Amino acid sequence: MTGASWVKNEQEDIHTMSTLIGIDIGGTFTDVVALDAQSGAVTVTKVPSTPSEYSDGFFHGLEKIQRMADIDPHDILRLVHGTTVATNAILEKKGSRIGILTTKGFRDVLIIGRGTRSILYNVNFDSETPDFLCPRELIREVGERVNAQGEIQESLNEEDVLREVDFLVKEQGVTSIAVCYLFSFFNAANEERTYEIIKERYPEVRVSLSCRINPRFREYERTVVTAFDAYIGPVMDSYLSKLENRLEETTGERVLQLMQSRGGITSAAMCAQRPVLTLLSGPAAGVIGGRTIANLMGRKDVLTLDLGGTSNDVALIRDGKISLSIDGMIGSYPCRQAMMDISTIGAGGGSIAWVDDGGWLRVGPQSAGSYPGPACYSKGGTKPTYTDASLTLGYLKPGSFAGGEIQLNDKLALDAIKTISEPLGMDVYDTAAAIHRIMHNRMADQLRLATVKRGYDPRNFSIIAFGGAGPIAACRILSLIDFKEVIIPPTPGVMAAIGLLSANIEHEEVVTVSMRTKDGDLEQLRKCIEKGLSMCNEKCARVGMDRQQVKVSFSAEMRYVGQSYELEVPFPEAGEALSEESLRSLEERFHHIHEGAYKQAFREVPVELIALRVLFTQAPSAVPSIRKAPTGPWGQPESTRRAFFDEYGGWADCDVYDRKVLVADQCILGPAVIQQSDTTTVLYPGQSAKVDAWGNLVVTMSK
Repeated sequence: MTGASWVKNEQEDIHTMSTLIGIDIGGTFTDVVALDAQSGAVTVTKVPSTPSEYSDGFFHGLEKIQRMADIDPHDILRLVHGTTVATNAILEKKGSRIGILTTKGFRDVLIIGRGTRSILYNVNFDSETPDFLCPRELIREVGERVNAQGEIQESLNEEDVLREVDFLVKEQGVTSIAVCYLFSFFNAANEERTYEIIKERYPEVRVSLSCRINPRFREYERTVVTAFDAYIGPVMDSYLSKLENRLEETTGERVLQLMQSRGGITSAAMCAQRPVLTLLSGPAAGVIGGRTIANLMGRKDVLTLDLGGTSNDVALIRDGKISLSIDGMIGSYPCRQAMMDISTIGAGGGSIAWVDDGGWLRVGPQSAGSYPGPACYSKGGTKPTYTDASLTLGYLKPGSFAGGEIQLNDKLALDAIKTISEPLGMDVYDTAAAIHRIMHNRMADQLRLATVKRGYDPRNFSIIAFGGAGPIAACRILSLIDFKEVIIPPTPGVMAAIGLLSANIEHEEVVTVSMRTKDGDLEQLRKCIEKGLSMCNEKCARVGMDRQQVKVSFSAEMRYVGQSYELEVPFPEAGEALSEESLRSLEERFHHIHEGAYKQAFREVPVELIALRVLFTQAPSAVPSIRKAPTGPWGQPESTRRAFFDEYGGWADCDVYDRKVLVADQCILGPAVIQQSDTTTVLYPGQSAKVDAWGNLVVTMSK
């Protein structure tokens, strides 16, 4: 037997009675994985993404995998999707026209924002609040007031609501409304009644309530995330409706699930109700896939590096746990939802190289995407990209790519690079090498920020590299920064799609508490716990989670009195009998976590419990299985190729391997190129790769 892989080859016949499919849409390619629920065998493929209408690429990939794996549409048990539709709508400012209803006196919360500024002395001041979401004339005030104890001081003025909604919908053409009233997280009655009034009058208008989207204090952050939800809601509604309606026609059922920003999956219906859950849907899936590999290999401290066609996403996994943020960001704007702590830069295979006004070579953040794509794709692109440079330097093989979807043309790549090498007065090959250096150094800086800036020694961390271009770049970064190793999974080009099928089903609810731990009201805390559990139970039934299979966990958002931001603290006692000792234990746990995060704790300062999180988790019924790598005589190179290496100051011959022939314990010395259907790995001079028992390539600097 030959070939180290956790999947069956595209040519192998696969028939299954129950199939799970993962589809991850990236900026350039859409990755597709089919899982046989009985055997655990996996089939993978890639197709170009279709940014003009992402659903076209979705169904192109689905139809292709069905043909490859001989899947009957009615045998699809569930289909898990990772998407960037919501994120792109915000970053490209292509959301819906929205209005905002707020309490009288709070009209300018979104515009004022916070007093902090990222660049203090910028004379060309640009607003750092997302005021593009809703112009001031579409932010309307209504009479109502809830105090900080949750008591209604002023009943909702329903005439105000009707008048302002008529103005927004009839006169301004608003299709989505965000409702954000003062202290609604303590008492949601006025917001809920506003929802009823709007729906009675305009059932077609989408309504986002802050008490449902983000029931937490801080008016600006709560307004922003509720406005984001309203802004992307109609976009996601349209997208998901197209998918579900067409899927229902073929499968007979609505089987679609989506990846959430924190790394769990839920039903498409739930994401349609709360689309802000999906803002990091695509990148989160890759991190889950990387963690799957890390757990298999027993690696506790790793960085995932996902280099696709448009961006590079980096996430830290410390002691086996993915770093999460309870105060996420989208671009430069706050989006207070629990999400993975992922660093993203505009650096990918499609990143365009260009010469600035000062005559300096730049790479990115603009991307050629999938259409027209890099020049070498032969789709009409003429601008030089990182992929064109990779082909020109001899790292990629001209011809068929991505399962036959793309044909790489080395002449077109060379011609594209000449368009900038000539103005620079440089040799075309030196220019291609310079493109790589710029990209790799930007990524190296990104990885330093993820480790050194946080106080971690890179030498203790492994890099798990995936994405179409990840194995080329990560091995070069290994020669720039002293990481422990680079690990390249068996199918790095589709790791995000594999992560979709490895993720747990999750649902989370947050309940605002606001009490000091020293003199906390246990009865109030019990009521908050019961409220969170009730909300999760209700959602659990709606998304089809099996309550008998559900794991329940609790955490608390805590801070020192007077602090501006909170830390998340595990709260295992929340599900048991609460006592004064429970609060003391929780307080001490907070001190410990604070000391770990900031190197100091202030045990003499009172501690506040701000909010309680309830998380329901259910493991998937089937996950991709990784086959052990074959054993036997070492696989031999299929050819040699001349490639450009900085270490040699130019060209050198290197062995070229087909990854399918590699066996367990085989070692390969660089320089070498290892090819497979979904990506290419480059071993640079001074590096070696060993195939482990599971078919992963473990790359280290040679001793």
